[in-house]
Amino acid sequence: MKPFITNLRVRHYEMDALGHVNNAVYQSYLEQAAIEHSEHLGLTLDVYRQLGGVFVMRRLEIDYLRPAVAGDSLDIATWLQQLRGPRAIRRYEIRQHDSEPLLVTAEAMWVWVEAATMRPRAIPKLIQESFNAANT
Repeated sequence: MKPFITNLRVRHYEMDALGHVNNAVYQSYLEQAAIEHSEHLGLTLDVYRQLGGVFVMRRLEIDYLRPAVAGDSLDIATWLQQLRGPRAIRRYEIRQHDSEPLLVTAEAMWVWVEAATMRPRAIPKLIQESFNAANT
């Protein structure tokens, strides 16, 4: 699938005692990239509400390869590897802007849950079609 790429600037308060981005902060970066990717496809929070559900991150695996520091401009690439039942497997790569070496790779399992019950449900057809159309 085609990657969606967003850019963000590392903020000073995201640093750890070693002077680089705290590992826990990367999850926020990944979540933001997923949200922006969905919004780019017209799948806003309002659309999710109309469909009666939302994606929640169920599992996350991150490989930290190189550090990022305050002031760095990062490109976060994300794409859907698989949509099946209630699950979406999303991949990520983070690099410094216009640079080749990877800083982070990650894979997350997102689950579509019904908002009223927070129980997993099959991903609605509209969402599947939107992501599939973006990759043709």
